[in-house]
Amino acid sequence: MASGQRLAIDGGAPVRTAPFPAWPVYGEAEEQALLGALRSNKWGIGSELIAEFEEKFAALQDAKQCISVFNGTVAIEVALRAAGVSYGDEVIVTPYTFVATASAVLMVGGIPVFADIDPDTYQLDAQSAKGLITERTKVIIPVHIGGGPADLDAVLDVARPAGLKVIEDSAQAHLAAWKGTRVGAIGDLGTFSFQSSKNLTAGEGGAIVGNDDALMDRVWSFRNVGRVREGAWYQHEVLGGNARMGAWQAAVLLAQMTRAEEQLARREANGTLLTDLLGRIPGIRPLKRDARVTHHAYHLYIFRYDAAAFGGRPREDFFKALAAEGVACSAGYNPLYRMNAIIDASETIGRMTGTPIASVETNAERCPVAERVCAEESCWLSQNLLLGPEQDMHDIANAVAKIQKAWS
Repeated sequence: MASGQRLAIDGGAPVRTAPFPAWPVYGEAEEQALLGALRSNKWGIGSELIAEFEEKFAALQDAKQCISVFNGTVAIEVALRAAGVSYGDEVIVTPYTFVATASAVLMVGGIPVFADIDPDTYQLDAQSAKGLITERTKVIIPVHIGGGPADLDAVLDVARPAGLKVIEDSAQAHLAAWKGTRVGAIGDLGTFSFQSSKNLTAGEGGAIVGNDDALMDRVWSFRNVGRVREGAWYQHEVLGGNARMGAWQAAVLLAQMTRAEEQLARREANGTLLTDLLGRIPGIRPLKRDARVTHHAYHLYIFRYDAAAFGGRPREDFFKALAAEGVACSAGYNPLYRMNAIIDASETIGRMTGTPIASVETNAERCPVAERVCAEESCWLSQNLLLGPEQDMHDIANAVAKIQKAWS
């Protein structure tokens, strides 16, 4: 570990000047796949590439079926509609996630209800969720934050006796596995995103996986303008939208999937090494990895920052100093219940349906861990930083240790 060196932010030499691996990774496979899609003359409905992607992605995630859609946000919306969520229904979610997890609930007329997160893993706290169940609750959405599976045993133990559906928001967790089964296929439905930053990407895209044929028939219908699988072209049985994926996205994803297992192994090996290295630095605590997590996708590498070990310097100062050393790091999310978009839409739907809405203050009282994590603790490294050689992990740790020694 580095020691006694002048920080780069103060004019010293940075630990690292070389760039980390770029994202996305692409090559001849993607080029040929796109040409194949172009020359197929089937760029949407009827594309064999879309069918092939759905079959292979279902198998990749240990699911019986996959239905593709055009992005991860609409994947959650379609899954919620298929699960029966409608006006005034409550859906328990974590506040420590991308806005789409909650906004999708609002887009179908439901009300997001916020449960706290576990302080060691930042995943949904199932016991906090249990205390929020009412007669209006329909669904719990655990989010596999950073690519680490949530405690699905605990979530299902809470959901099943109450008759609630579980939709796994797996946008950050491609190939992650819980007790040997890949996420998305463990709850009632699992949703995925293939947006630009994701570990599997086509720029945009999404998917819903599941094992219940009847439920997946509803997913198929809601994403396909209300048609039914064996019905006529102009037969519309439910009010659905056109959320179908195109052949271009499917083609790129099929090529990206050829690298997925190797990239998973690289991220896991580097994530394990980085946890060991950062765990030796005072004031830095990597998130705990549950022993039941078979594979961690490491879409994000998340660690906790304790300002007291860094001379009382706030987290924002730490990020600036770390960036100067050649390592980009960010704070991540703010609690969703503090966002005006969520507040305003919740209040509107609450008035329309007569559903009580928790205030920002009430949500903050319910979610003390999320409040602390977002305000002062969480630190994110993006997944591409884990795709290089082991030396990159030593550079990251050396940069953090250099700052800690200079400020302590």
